[in-house]
Amino acid sequence: MKLICSKADILRSVNIALKAVSTKTTMAILECFLIDATTSEIKMLANDMELGIETIVKGDILEKGVIAINAKIFSEIIRKLPDNDVVIETNDNYMMTITCEKAKFNIAGKSGDDFSYLPVIERDKYITLSQFTLKEIIRQTIFSIADNDSNRMMTGELFEINGNVLRVVSLDGHRISIRKVELNESYDDVKVVVQGKTLSEVSKILSGEADDTVNIFFTKNHIVFEFDNTVVVSRLIEGEYFRINQMLSSDYETKFTINKKEFLNCIDRSTLLVKEGDKKPIIISVNDQEIELKINSSLGSMNENIDIRKEGKDLVIGFNPKFLIDALRVIDDEEVDIYLVNSKAPCFIRDKEENYIYLILPVNFSQA
Repeated sequence: MKLICSKADILRSVNIALKAVSTKTTMAILECFLIDATTSEIKMLANDMELGIETIVKGDILEKGVIAINAKIFSEIIRKLPDNDVVIETNDNYMMTITCEKAKFNIAGKSGDDFSYLPVIERDKYITLSQFTLKEIIRQTIFSIADNDSNRMMTGELFEINGNVLRVVSLDGHRISIRKVELNESYDDVKVVVQGKTLSEVSKILSGEADDTVNIFFTKNHIVFEFDNTVVVSRLIEGEYFRINQMLSSDYETKFTINKKEFLNCIDRSTLLVKEGDKKPIIISVNDQEIELKINSSLGSMNENIDIRKEGKDLVIGFNPKFLIDALRVIDDEEVDIYLVNSKAPCFIRDKEENYIYLILPVNFSQA
């Protein structure tokens, strides 16, 4: 095999494929990229058996071939080469020579025979979104998945399609995030749970441009994202997702509308007095024209008032400040509506069309 690529092009593909290289494995082949130049295109693949990525490298094929090469070593070499054309050659013994200007590396590769190519996926059920929309949906929900495997279902996100509406849901036992997006056309119903890790990695690769599209294909066991000469295949999480609709209520006793930036900045300031690992709630007293926010810790105390527009009863309620910050940070509206029932019931932050809903459970606190 002999290839010539610019450093920038090969590095772009390396950075994409690296996201599917296994870091915890006893199988050496899962720590490799497969560079496949047996057709008219140079393909770079990585597959950790849960997540697989195939991306096309721009470049010229002078001699066809295929090789598996340790991804960590290969990527570090490419990263540190001069910014010029890179020549990659292999011989019959799977030795790879990488040459760029006066730099020359020889590294041992492997036969590609043991490498697991991406599974062949039927591509009949799919939707098309702008890359900007998908990136935003992930940004606005990914923070509320669980970060441990004690409940695997909570480490993923529900993707649900009804007609021309896509609903994406994540939860971790303390909060729920929901984003609803109208699609350009109606599709068959779909209900799958996608791994959070996959969505996080896809989000990093997406351009985020409104004019660039991504096709998302669904099967019984896999989801496929196809965009920009890249294919990402991921196993779905099997099982029944939580019955979200039973947790959502439109009833409320108190509703207030507040400037999002002011509210967010105030909560953010309050956390200056909370040591890492301390679970100090922020206490919110809802009155007629304003709310008062208070926090007390071993480092000191803070209280601040913010003007609001209110309907309903006065109320005192406590929250983990991080959960409020996470939700407010991803909302783009200038003002937010907050719905409350009592000091022990969840709070809802949602817009009128319910394009986003954030449910946050309150915490017990002593008013002493």
